[in-house]
Amino acid sequence: MVRVTTSDRRSVLRAGAGLVAGGAFAAACSPFKSPSGAVAPHAPASGSPGPASPTRAPEASARPLAAPAPRAFPRQPAQISHGPSGRSRVALTFHGQGEPSVARALLGEAERHGARVTVLAVGSWLDEHPDLARRILDGGHDLGNHTQRHLDINAMPEAEAAAEITGCAERLRRLTGSIGTWFRPSRATRASPLVATLARRAGYPHVLSYDVDSLDFTSPGAAAVTRNILGGVRDGSVVSLHFGYADTVAALPAVLDELDRRGLRAVTTTELIG
Repeated sequence: MVRVTTSDRRSVLRAGAGLVAGGAFAAACSPFKSPSGAVAPHAPASGSPGPASPTRAPEASARPLAAPAPRAFPRQPAQISHGPSGRSRVALTFHGQGEPSVARALLGEAERHGARVTVLAVGSWLDEHPDLARRILDGGHDLGNHTQRHLDINAMPEAEAAAEITGCAERLRRLTGSIGTWFRPSRATRASPLVATLARRAGYPHVLSYDVDSLDFTSPGAAAVTRNILGGVRDGSVVSLHFGYADTVAALPAVLDELDRRGLRAVTTTELIG
């Protein structure tokens, strides 16, 4: 793994990293757990937003260029679950929803290891925490679309499913100037044929799936999350993880250390596929 070594770069990358907040974490792709441990139906993420930038409003970023747009990769299928093998790279992809301080902690930990990740953000989460869109991009990470409300998109009628994709895309465009680099369906590993078609119409040439599931949304403990990842990861793997879980924060340092030991570099999905 190639590490960032200059002090200027390190100081910029660390600037946005927050501390893990106590209490319950909101689920991104799993049942929501209350502080008592009871499992309830999926609920929207909650929590106080992180400190706002004193110099710019989230929706009026003074950036000279828009964020990266989706790319078509002619040799790749419509639904991508892994990248090329033999290049000693993997992609850690995070479903973006949950307590902002946990998101910042995960981003900061990745950056301290010189890793870049992919965040598929839920539109309603961006509505609550718009500053996180720029935080993700400023760290050198990919930012994509994980639908507006994080419902079972494959089970929706066409018009409703289309609105879920375009709703999140418009929020990303408003915040960053781009609809994001990737689309991942909510509550599903793969998109149905209809949802894949709707994603293409919205501007996403590919649907991003994965071949390694950390199962962190089941809160199995940090050791189990680490085993789930390291037991299946290989050259070209796309790993599914989530913001919003303490187990993920606790597991990430050991995962990154072992990937480094194996000579596997954690990169954005765009870097992995490209």
